[in-house]
Amino acid sequence: MPEQPSNLRPTSFDYAVIRVVPAVERGEFINAGVILFCRTRRFLDACVELNRPRLAALAPAGFDIDVAVEHLALIPAIARGAGPIGALPLADRFHWLTAPRSTVIQPSVIHCGRCVDPAEALEKLMDAMVR
Repeated sequence: MPEQPSNLRPTSFDYAVIRVVPAVERGEFINAGVILFCRTRRFLDACVELNRPRLAALAPAGFDIDVAVEHLALIPAIARGAGPIGALPLADRFHWLTAPRSTVIQPSVIHCGRCVDPAEALEKLMDAMVR
């Protein structure tokens, strides 16, 4: 059996789900995005989609959803190379984005998977975890 080209063979990736925690002391959250890193494909990207009505249902009075949206928008920008953090190598950028935080925007623990196309895997994770 002939060997498949390396870009057609499944490879491993790491990902974290981005959560919005409007009242940190309550621990309730909604998933708002995914960050995916595939070292062998030299791929790092993130996608965010905030369900405003769901967040509004959890958010305490005075919580500014627009500020959360602004902060979420920075995650894909940094993953794609924006700003000083965007100048870091892909692996360092991924680890910076997924470092544990006790703020309103938090990454989940890092999970792993296998795929042929990391961009497609990111979309599938968004469908399964966020949408």
